[in-house]
Amino acid sequence: MHVSFSLFADAANLSQEGKLNILGVFDAVHVGQFPALHPRATFVVRLKAEPADIGAHELTLRWINPRASELWSSSAELVINAAPGQSGEMDMPVIIQLDLPLDVVGDYTMYVELDGTRHAGAALHVRGGALPTVPAPAGQMLS
Repeated sequence: MHVSFSLFADAANLSQEGKLNILGVFDAVHVGQFPALHPRATFVVRLKAEPADIGAHELTLRWINPRASELWSSSAELVINAAPGQSGEMDMPVIIQLDLPLDVVGDYTMYVELDGTRHAGAALHVRGGALPTVPAPAGQMLS
């Protein structure tokens, strides 16, 4: 089993046909002050499994701050069943909605582990402080 991709988005879902829909992919956020909580982020992982992967596996997510401290982790059992009539690679989308704790400016990483082995990571750059303002040219207004 391997991770095809992992990313942060505003939303994601599976269509009735089983298609993965992802809306608003992002890799950076701006925070006014710290500590903060980025609410309702969607983390999407696309797993690819082979028939040999059928059975129970442990999926672990680890949220690591720029100082290499783990701020959050969660594990769940992932059970892979054989799809009827399928003998090749299987698509396994995982959609997780979560609140991301942010404690400093810098690059955070969400690591994806399968059965205790790190398989992927998605980076999120966090900026902080007041947003820069752009002055309007003399005699003009910005809208």
